[in-house]
Amino acid sequence: MTTSFALQPGATEIGSPRAGLLTDRFGRIARDLRVSLTDRCNLRCTYCMPAEGLPWIPTAEHLSDAELIRLITIGVTRLGIRKVRFTGGEPLLRKHLADVIAATKALRTDQGKPVSTAITTNGVSLARHAPSLVAAGLDRVNISLDSLDPHRYSQITRRTRLIDVLQGIAAAQRLGLTPVKVNTVVMPKVNEQDIVPLAEYCLHHHLHLRFIEHMPLGPPNTWNQSSMITAAQILHTLEQRFDLTRAHTEDPAAPAKLWHATDKLNPDITGDIGVIAAVSKPFCGDCDRTRLTSDGAIRSCLFSHTETDLKAMLRAGASDAEIAAAWTTAMWNKPAGHGINDPTFLQPTRTMSAIGG
Repeated sequence: MTTSFALQPGATEIGSPRAGLLTDRFGRIARDLRVSLTDRCNLRCTYCMPAEGLPWIPTAEHLSDAELIRLITIGVTRLGIRKVRFTGGEPLLRKHLADVIAATKALRTDQGKPVSTAITTNGVSLARHAPSLVAAGLDRVNISLDSLDPHRYSQITRRTRLIDVLQGIAAAQRLGLTPVKVNTVVMPKVNEQDIVPLAEYCLHHHLHLRFIEHMPLGPPNTWNQSSMITAAQILHTLEQRFDLTRAHTEDPAAPAKLWHATDKLNPDITGDIGVIAAVSKPFCGDCDRTRLTSDGAIRSCLFSHTETDLKAMLRAGASDAEIAAAWTTAMWNKPAGHGINDPTFLQPTRTMSAIGG
């Protein structure tokens, strides 16, 4: 499949991988490992899965805790991984999550520093789990929240758990998982009207809000690019209520473009708001991610149609060096871009819940 991704000016393909790093043919280096802990979730968000859920991956096919920790250790100690984010499905459904985080936090990167640890969660059970996760070494948390309106929240998630999520956000702040980031997927005729209320709420509560363009990672035939809400439209809506100026992004590989926002009605309320234009303005050229699914496959991109099965190697007795070599090869073959805007684009067969965010 070809893609519409354009290399950065002056960029060319390079000749061979760099030893001990997850490089690709376009010179990108993967330092950020996204680890899906389970494909299961306790919500049924419309943009992620059907109301009845999905056929779950059998428990025996999931990586065990020991297998998971071994692969993370290989990534950090042999391949230059510096950041590990745990995702799902819903990662808080994974038993012994605190133990996995503690084992990850005990590792040291090629800079001699502890691994940066984070989770992306729907927040439903975060208030209950946050104390043990912080004690284990969790550094940060991203919480999905697509509406503050109880009715719209329940329509989107097919569950009535908004109050639990808000309690999870408060617990994360109280326990020092700051800055707490809130992720919002904006969908036409679903939660467009929530853009300003969510921004107001997050600025007032010192949360870092990230609006995300709706991507084709849910049930088939539920995404239409011609009607999606773009980053430009999100910004236009925000400008009706807030003064916006471009803000500095510390991490060049971060997908969100940041804007400093000041409430026109209350200038004392200020903060940064991010917009992730994954579809309208792809940021593939700066991507630094590698992904491990809950059943042990490496994916070089959210939208990959190929995977490398590390679990099979683990269970067949492969050495750490052999696994590292397979992982390196998988990332070397990473495509230039996701190709969403190419006429030949095909949605991956795995949905987001089975890939990991």
